[in-house]
Amino acid sequence: MSELRYTLGFFARTIRGVHYFVFKGQASYKILIMQILFTFVDALGIASLLAMGIGAAVNVIGIPFLSNLGQDRMIYPLLIAIITRELGPLLTAFIIIARSATAIATEMATMVISHEVEAYISVGVDPIEHLAVPRFLGVTISLFLLNVYFSIFGLAGSFAVAQIFNPLPPSMYFNYILQNLTLQDILISVIKSISFGMIISIMAVMQGFGVERASTEVPVAGLRAVGNSFLWCILADIIISGLYYMR
Repeated sequence: MSELRYTLGFFARTIRGVHYFVFKGQASYKILIMQILFTFVDALGIASLLAMGIGAAVNVIGIPFLSNLGQDRMIYPLLIAIITRELGPLLTAFIIIARSATAIATEMATMVISHEVEAYISVGVDPIEHLAVPRFLGVTISLFLLNVYFSIFGLAGSFAVAQIFNPLPPSMYFNYILQNLTLQDILISVIKSISFGMIISIMAVMQGFGVERASTEVPVAGLRAVGNSFLWCILADIIISGLYYMR
């Protein structure tokens, strides 16, 4: 319970620091840009392969099965449910956890052990506002953008696979997609991606700042950041999806 209170307090302190960063934190903008480049841009390759693979799998399994039932057009709401609403946000979160959560926690832990954080404090620079907030914003923005890219690429990439089973003009295929895509699907996807981004960044920075003096604590901080991020993202996904389906 004490760890949960500390996590909520750290989250609240980071949220308060966002206002200062936006209006007065120009010196830390480079950290924000570099975080987005690493977390979003560098992850586009693996996200593309994963999105296309998921879209292809849904089509390969779903189209023949639904065709036998005379429900060919059910493949479109199925694609949207799997790629946009459910797996898209969660898989992009897993990609960022594997790549960025470890990197951020390790970087923060190394800065604590090498007394860089103490140096910031000694000259009057708040490490939360200068170090935590840009990474918090960078990871959250990156996960949102990566989720949008994953959804678009997954739905568009599945079009090529769909041509094998049921050739359709591109305009007809995407028209069916848009007809079945609802505002609720988009909102759930956005809420999940932003929530996961905040969870991952807070866990990574908090675990990094939580080390003391031993260099052996650095890899432990990375492992804890990954484990806690996975746990809380899955719990958040269950809660958000549960609220959606119980409405």
